[in-house]
Amino acid sequence: MKAILSDIHGNLEALEAVLADIASQGITEIYCLGDIVGYGPNPCECVDRVMAKCKLSLLGNHDQGALFDPMGFNASAERAIFWTRKQLESGRGPQADRRWEFLGELPRVHREQNLMFVHGSARNPLNEYVFPEDIYNQRKMEKIFGMIERHCFQGHTHIPGVFTENLNFLTPEEIDFNYVLRQEKVMVNVGSVGQPRNSDPRSSYVTIDGDTVRFRRVEYDFRITQKKIYDIPDLDNFLGDRLADGR
Repeated sequence: MKAILSDIHGNLEALEAVLADIASQGITEIYCLGDIVGYGPNPCECVDRVMAKCKLSLLGNHDQGALFDPMGFNASAERAIFWTRKQLESGRGPQADRRWEFLGELPRVHREQNLMFVHGSARNPLNEYVFPEDIYNQRKMEKIFGMIERHCFQGHTHIPGVFTENLNFLTPEEIDFNYVLRQEKVMVNVGSVGQPRNSDPRSSYVTIDGDTVRFRRVEYDFRITQKKIYDIPDLDNFLGDRLADGR
């Protein structure tokens, strides 16, 4: 049994709540699909937690933006990336060095048996979004499914759910938060720990037990994270406001 989470975005309160929920189920194998940093007020602490707790972590586009020149971000996200980089650069000592080494060595794709793990999509593991409305873009979906052997787990959009090869998108609520993996190809978006955008402020992640994927929701005190964001001039207040609504 393993837990798969994504898009922490420097939200320490959400990450701690999710890790506690995972531990309460006796799960010790944790995969992170990227975007540990960006947007949130605790990038260094979140990198430290992921290094300590996750067996696997992938590179997300915000992680890459903090490492190199950010490309394709809006003004607010870019300002947050530069502030995040400053926090990482201001660290001193072995732990600060380990953070840079860890982020710099993150892979973009991981495969095991018939499972694939990416941040964005099988076609563009770092940057491509696969939104629920893409089920109406047959050409795009066919190309992405053509690069998947069987089952692909991804994040990036912050919207949890299951994409089927016959072009349906199933929300966790529609499938009672459980989905059984069978022979058909599917893409499973695990949602976001630290910046949910599915109109639910709770953190989202999934567990896999055999062939069964379970979508989890975890409450945390987003008001603490909001206050931290409001107190940092380089982080747009909107990044805190949206935590209350999951948008």
